[in-house]
Amino acid sequence: MKRKIISIDSEKCNGCGLCVNACAEGAIKLVNGKAQLVSDVYCDGLGACLPHCPTGALSIVEREAEPFDEELVKLQQSIKEPKAPVHTCPSIHFKPDSTKKGALSHWPIQIRLVPPMAHYFQNAKLLVVADCVPIAYQNFHNDFLQDHIVLVGCPKFDPKEQYVQKFAEIFLNNDIKSVTIPVMEVPCCQALPNIVLAGLQYSGKNIPVEKIIISIQGEVLSKQLMNG
Repeated sequence: MKRKIISIDSEKCNGCGLCVNACAEGAIKLVNGKAQLVSDVYCDGLGACLPHCPTGALSIVEREAEPFDEELVKLQQSIKEPKAPVHTCPSIHFKPDSTKKGALSHWPIQIRLVPPMAHYFQNAKLLVVADCVPIAYQNFHNDFLQDHIVLVGCPKFDPKEQYVQKFAEIFLNNDIKSVTIPVMEVPCCQALPNIVLAGLQYSGKNIPVEKIIISIQGEVLSKQLMNG
């Protein structure tokens, strides 16, 4: 549909971030020091952010755009301001080290512990893995973990709603290149890809997601692009 929507001139933008704070719907974020529209669906086109821009980088234009989605805005607001505190691990660190035997480059790795805005998520290839997979698949480090940021969890015993919120926050606050999800062939693992896709949908972004099914014998049974 054709409607009014915000337009951002990146040449004029000085990265002050005033428009980000002024937008109650969360339609604008800073990417590499420049204001950027997160998604058409978050912008109501009313232009409340315009008076806050000191350089005149913001304007209202009329163009083909997705309809404003108030429900998604409410969901994003609830994600950005979670009711429960976010629990993280005190030993968070990033240690690139080519001399170590394993391919793990960061800590923590548990989905419930990682901070959504950790610097290692920026431009990362995510590996979201069911926690049984590294035990069943012998060459996990060489075949999957190399050059990936890994997140580990169990969709059967861990809280699904918190997982969806965590992934939505990760996708909203970072530029993720791809997501690979190795899961076991057993039924309890199959919820994990859907949890990731739910978080991705809330973010409004389009990122390739691949599901890989591993047998109990440690073999790759199938690979499937879930949103291509």
